[in-house]
Amino acid sequence: MTAKATTSATFEQDVLQAEGPVLVDFWAAWCGPCRMVAPVLDEIQAENPDKITILKLNVDENPDLAMKYQITSIPAMKVFKDGEVATTIIGAKPKFALEQDLAEFLK
Repeated sequence: MTAKATTSATFEQDVLQAEGPVLVDFWAAWCGPCRMVAPVLDEIQAENPDKITILKLNVDENPDLAMKYQITSIPAMKVFKDGEVATTIIGAKPKFALEQDLAEFLK
C-alpha cells in the first residue's frame, strides 16, 4: 500500500476538512531521504488505519502549499487536526522515532 497523494486542488477536502488527524508528507521525487521515509509511513498507515490518515504532497508539483506551510527542507511532515497544524516533523527518521513523534495521534 502506498500513501494516497493530495494536491492543491484536493488539499482542503483531503486535509483541512478531514475527520481525525492527517499527516501530510511533503516530499519530492529527487529527494533520497523522502524515498527512505515513504515505506515507513506506509507501514504506520497500514498498522493504524482508523487512527491517522497519511497523505503525500509533492512540493515540486504544489509549490503554493509548500510556500504556505513554510516547507524549507524535505522530507517534512505536518500533522493536521481540525484544519490546523498540530505538529511538524522534519527529516527522515526510523519507524520507532516517527511513532514516538506521532504517539498522541496513534492512541
